[in-house]
Amino acid sequence: METEQAKGPQRWRISQTYRRPVITLDVRRVAGRITLATASHVGRVAYLVLELFRGLGEWRVWVPRSVEQAQEVGYGSLFIVVVTAAFAGAVISLQTGYQFEGNIPTYYAGGVMVMSIVLELGPVLTALLLAGRIGARYAAELGTMRVTEQIDALESLGRNSVSHLILPRVVAGTLMLPVLVVVADVVGISAGYWAAQDAIGLTYADLVKGAHYFFRPFDAWYSMIKSLAFGVAITVVSCYLGLSTQQGAEGVGRSTTGAVVSSSVLILFLDAALTKLLLHQ
Repeated sequence: METEQAKGPQRWRISQTYRRPVITLDVRRVAGRITLATASHVGRVAYLVLELFRGLGEWRVWVPRSVEQAQEVGYGSLFIVVVTAAFAGAVISLQTGYQFEGNIPTYYAGGVMVMSIVLELGPVLTALLLAGRIGARYAAELGTMRVTEQIDALESLGRNSVSHLILPRVVAGTLMLPVLVVVADVVGISAGYWAAQDAIGLTYADLVKGAHYFFRPFDAWYSMIKSLAFGVAITVVSCYLGLSTQQGAEGVGRSTTGAVVSSSVLILFLDAALTKLLLHQ
């Protein structure tokens, strides 16, 4: 009986003294890991960007490869971009007509539809599509080359892996995204006008009047600036994660998933930041 009474408080004291330090150490350890990992990634990305600028001098290497990558990015993504923009334009047109029907002039609905597509839906939807298609592909290709030591073999031959593999992908994705955004804007506005004709009786004259009423010259530049920023974010992040791949096929899968998720989150962050910086000065 005395033994049990002695053991009871002792067990309680041991559990109390054991739990508190473990919780405190776990929190510090997690915070430290996150901080160190973030700083490490930021430093490696900065170093990769620096290497990209250094590789610009080897234009005979990356220019032909950039043309090949641009064809793949532009032509290969054209179908999905056109389909997505058409449905997005039709939906935004129908919703705008539903909200404004009977309350304001028809050309207001046309102007809101045009500006919504040009300023937001065109760049953001196109960038998210390319993050899933091009970002995943770049991460998977480079990750596979990393785990199979193809990149190491290239560097052992004295070749610059950045100018051969990374720079062409970054240039192609950055330059082709604005082109795809222009296509998405045209298709989205055309599909929206076609849908609004039957839904709210929008005429071509109303569409033009609304577009002129709301449109500002800087809006087109704003859309292109966002497209360029999204293109750089998608390609740099995807290539970086591909180069950082480890642990074989499992690592390739993690890099591919991380490229899509990280690029999508970064696109949304840049969208909010550029909107605040450029439109609300």
